Amino acid sequence: MMKWHFLSLACLFVFTAQAQNNKGITVSGSIQSDILIPQDDEKIGTEKTSDDVQTNTYAEVNLMSEHVDAGVRFEYLEHPMPGFEKDFKGWGVPHFFVKGKLDNAELTVGHFYDQFGSGFIFRTYEERSIGVDNALLGGHLVYKPFKGVQLKALTGKQRRYWKYNDSWISGGDVELNLDQWFRRMAESETYLTLGFSFVNKHERADNDEIFVDAHRKLNLPENVNAWDVRANFSKGGFSLLAEYAQKSQDPSFDNNYIYRKGYVAMLSASYSKKGLSALLQAKRSDNMSFRSRRKVDFTASAINHLPAFTYEHTYTLAAQYPYATNPGGEWAYQAELGYTFKRNTLLGGKYGTSVKLNYSYVHGIEKTPKSTKVGEDEWISERGSDGYSSAFWKWGGQTYYQDMNIQIDKRFSKDFKINLMYMNQLYNKTIVEGEGGLIHADIFVADAKYRINKKMTLRGEAQYLSTKDDDGDSVFGLLELSVLPHFMFTISDEWNCGGTKIHYYMGSVTYNVGSHRLQVGYGRTSDGYNCSGGVCRYVPASKGLSISYNYNF
Repeated sequence: MMKWHFLSLACLFVFTAQAQNNKGITVSGSIQSDILIPQDDEKIGTEKTSDDVQTNTYAEVNLMSEHVDAGVRFEYLEHPMPGFEKDFKGWGVPHFFVKGKLDNAELTVGHFYDQFGSGFIFRTYEERSIGVDNALLGGHLVYKPFKGVQLKALTGKQRRYWKYNDSWISGGDVELNLDQWFRRMAESETYLTLGFSFVNKHERADNDEIFVDAHRKLNLPENVNAWDVRANFSKGGFSLLAEYAQKSQDPSFDNNYIYRKGYVAMLSASYSKKGLSALLQAKRSDNMSFRSRRKVDFTASAINHLPAFTYEHTYTLAAQYPYATNPGGEWAYQAELGYTFKRNTLLGGKYGTSVKLNYSYVHGIEKTPKSTKVGEDEWISERGSDGYSSAFWKWGGQTYYQDMNIQIDKRFSKDFKINLMYMNQLYNKTIVEGEGGLIHADIFVADAKYRINKKMTLRGEAQYLSTKDDDGDSVFGLLELSVLPHFMFTISDEWNCGGTKIHYYMGSVTYNVGSHRLQVGYGRTSDGYNCSGGVCRYVPASKGLSISYNYNF
């Protein structure tokens, strides 16, 4: 295995060197290396590990030509960063592909990523910050037989860390752009796209033995089918997306091996013009966990993706209690309104003022438990039965998450601007993390930026989280000095002034030159959930010297 890895890398660099000398071939790639030299710290609970240096390192090269593309990625996680232990540990070449291109068709052999519609029944992607790479290894075809028509077909096995799940994932997608058929629609800037998708998971039943009790074994379906239908309409600044997906019986670890079908429906409307934007969204999902292996965790083997209808915060304390989609079922709503007061008005001032309001609310769906009679006085509840019934419109279930926030962006001069945010949050820690109860928090943020001169800019953040629950109040402060064209200096401190009284201090220096970026820092990071697009991964606390290097070519 090690010889194969070295041979792959050698071939990669030889191929790259030759390609750079050939006309018509474009070479691109990147190197990313995150390094931590860990230290013990009893206050934050870090323990000494056997690794003096921990690193997640990735190197990738892609070659593009008129008719053939190719790419390969090398990963080194033999001594992984905190939160990437266990299954992430290893190194090798887990991603490679060759793509052939004609005028109206593309065929990829190897690893590939894609998404059907919103991803309700199929989405493969890579997100290194949360440890997701669920690529398929197989074949992927994109064909455009006529104007306004796109067809996709794929099949393969899904990556799970350094291995592949045994099941086969196959599917197809049809997308019709009607505005390309009717000239008057395009002339009036009216666009309508219709889509239909189908995905099959074939997983051998004899791979797993799931028992109801000591004497009865479940009859597991070897084929699970899912389909999706959608329509996307837009005209001018208005757009409307409606989508519905359904999945056949799929007993798995996530739903306690029940035989209920899965459903998800979504409606999203938005409007935008200069100075004004609005968004309204609603989504109902029910038993829509869809994985390539029925007995393992959802994140590592997810075939589909259920987007979270919540605001994705970037400020430290606002993102302390993030919410991810509950695949078991939920109602999720989001509304957002943005408005910019014009310059030289009472509220706009000399430079204008932008205001954004956002409201997100997620709660459980109503469930009426079912049971199946298997003897005169013997019943199966949940496992092996249909599980429950659930009326679509009936309001039920407890609150999972709520977020009401307002942001005001104001420029006072050419050199000084400030962003203010207030957030009122309800976070059901028991639902999301397993225990902890309902947390209510009020969060205040002030973010100011001042340009000292043409080369130097100073930015500062002050944040305050107020709560009587969990670990109590926290404060956060940050100062960031940018010195063009190369340097950035940052210091920050997050202090829990409620229960733990712990400071999470951090200082770093960043250097940029050309396509290179190097950051060196030292300090503590708190534990918590790192989320992206409704998928979260728990990251433990850490302390030590950190080094991050990025290069793109």
